[in-house]
Amino acid sequence: MRYIIFLRGINISGKNKIAMSELKELLEKKYANVITYLNSGNVILDSDKEKEYIINDIHSIIKENFKLDIPIYAITHMELKDVLEHSPEWWGTDNKEIYDNLIFIMPPTTYEIIYNCVGEPSKEIEKIKEYNNVIFWSFDLNNYRKSNWWVKTASTDIKDQITIRTANTIKKILKLCNK
Repeated sequence: MRYIIFLRGINISGKNKIAMSELKELLEKKYANVITYLNSGNVILDSDKEKEYIINDIHSIIKENFKLDIPIYAITHMELKDVLEHSPEWWGTDNKEIYDNLIFIMPPTTYEIIYNCVGEPSKEIEKIKEYNNVIFWSFDLNNYRKSNWWVKTASTDIKDQITIRTANTIKKILKLCNK
């Protein structure tokens, strides 16, 4: 089965440094067809193991080799494809005034927990839609600092329970999955 792995909060402003080439080499010892994309913790790999096993295994590999305790999210290629098939019409467009993201919620956290912590999106600045415990989130680039979700997803207690990727990153990852 093809999996997409998202490492949360690595290689940001010099913090939680993980050389993706080194991680790839380590993962290739256990997994097939390993691909990394960007330096922000995006990994594609094939495995016949269950999702929880893979998450725990990669967590151990990172802890042992990089001395970091990184939250990890895993989704199958087909699950991600299904999520994107349910995207709202306003998400993932080519509108340069709007910034489109996917928020992946790390189990056992749920959408309700995230929503209750962050609250309503700012009217006329941002939009959200949940599908299968993943949140489509778009905001007006010119007013992002007024966005309720922009401020709270980075500064609240939930930041380690989510990982966020842009629409462009997700689309590129899906293309890489199909290779």
